[in-house]
Amino acid sequence: MLQSQKLQLEGRKRIPGMTQLLSKRPDMFSLGVWPGYYSRAKGAKVWDLDGREYLDMSIGGIGACVLGYADDEVDDAVARVVRNGVACSLNCPEEVELANLLCDVHPWADMVRYARGGGEALSIAVRIARAYTGRDVVACCGYHGWSDWYLAANLAEDSALDGHLMPGLAPSGVPRGLQGSTHTFRYNHPEELCAIVEKHGRSLAAVVMEPVRSAMPDPGFIETVRQLVDDVGAVLIMDEVSAGFRYCLGGAHLVLHQVQPDMAVFSKALGNGYAISAVIGKADVMQAAQKTFISSTNWTERVGPAAALACMKAYARRKPYEKFARLGQRIKKSWVELGAAHGFAVHAEGMDAMSHFAFDEDDFLAFKAYFVQCMLEEGILASSLCYLMDAHTDADVERYLVACDRSFAKLADARKAGDIHERLKGAPATSGFKRLA
Repeated sequence: MLQSQKLQLEGRKRIPGMTQLLSKRPDMFSLGVWPGYYSRAKGAKVWDLDGREYLDMSIGGIGACVLGYADDEVDDAVARVVRNGVACSLNCPEEVELANLLCDVHPWADMVRYARGGGEALSIAVRIARAYTGRDVVACCGYHGWSDWYLAANLAEDSALDGHLMPGLAPSGVPRGLQGSTHTFRYNHPEELCAIVEKHGRSLAAVVMEPVRSAMPDPGFIETVRQLVDDVGAVLIMDEVSAGFRYCLGGAHLVLHQVQPDMAVFSKALGNGYAISAVIGKADVMQAAQKTFISSTNWTERVGPAAALACMKAYARRKPYEKFARLGQRIKKSWVELGAAHGFAVHAEGMDAMSHFAFDEDDFLAFKAYFVQCMLEEGILASSLCYLMDAHTDADVERYLVACDRSFAKLADARKAGDIHERLKGAPATSGFKRLA
C-alpha cells in the first residue's frame, strides 16, 4: 500500500473525519485514490508521500495560496521574523504596518483587528456589530464558516443554509437558545432581505454577505442591501474571505460595488497559506470592540502579519488578478466546449479565480470520482473545481485542458459502456461544498 493511503487509515483512527478541514477530506474526491497528504509543495506543484509529482489544478490550498506554494518572497519575510522571535511580551510592529496598509487600500476603513482564520474573524465581526448596536439578530447570505452564530440559521429549519454552500449542515452542538437569531437570504434576492428587515428590523444587528457568488450582483442589489441596513441602523459586513484579492488589491467590493460596507473580513489569500485574518471597519463601529471581550494570545504572533505584508506587497506588484481573469475565463469556456464535444452537458460557474463545473448526470458523484482518477493518471490534482494561483502558467493551463479532454473522452466511453462504477479504483465522491447563486 502506498504511504499516502496508509497514513489516511492511521489518520482516520486519530482525527475525527481524518482532516481538520472538510474540503480536504479524500472522500470529497475519491477515497482510495486521492493522495491525501503531501511531502512538499512549490509553485503549482505538489509531491505526495510516495514522491509522485502533481500539477495542482484543484483547490489551491483552499484558495489560501494566491501567489503559489512556498512563495519565495513571502517565505523569506516569514523566515526573517522567525529568526527574531515570533512571540514575546511585547507586540510586533508588523501589525501596525499591516493595519495602515489595509486601511490605505480600503479608504473607507479606519481600524483593524486580527485573528488567525476566516471563521473566527467573522465571529469577531458579528460580536462587534452586536456590541455596537446592542441587538442580537443577524441576516446573512452565503457561506460564513463553522461558528454558532452562522449554523444557528439551521436550528429552526435544517435546510435554511442549503442554498448558501453545502446542503445538510447540521447544527448539532449549537445551543437551541440561538434559534431565531440568524436568518438567511439569497444573493440577488433583495426582497428576501426586505422581508427579514420588516419582521426583525428593530432587533437586527448586522447583515453579513459575500460581495460576489457564482453570479455577479444584479444592478441595484447591493445598493438596496445598503439602504435596508441603513434604514434600521444595522451594520453591513462584507465577507471577503474567499473573494478578497482575486479581483484587485484588497476586497472585491472595491471594484464590483458602488457602496461601502461598515466592516469587511479577510483571510485565505491575505497570508498566502500562513494563518492570518483581519477585520477592518469604520472607527465608530470598530471601537465597540472595547465594549466586549475579544482577545487571544495567538492573535498577537508575528508570522501572520509578516506574511500578509509580504503577500500584499507582492500582489500589488505582480497583479495576478489580471492572469486570473484571463485564465479563469478560458478554463470555464473550455469545460463547456470539451463537455459538448464528448456529449456532456457541462455547467461552469464561479469567480474566474475560483471556478467549478458539474456534469448534468444522475450519477454525478461517480463521474466526478472517475474524472479525479483519470486526471491523477495524467499527473494532475484536479476535481470539479479549479482555484488559480499566480504560480500557474499558460503552459500549465494548456496541459490541464489537454488532460481534461482525454479524461472527458474516458468518461464518455464509461457512460456508453454503462460501467463507470467498475472502472473506479476508489469510492465515488461524497457530496461536498458547492457555491450556489
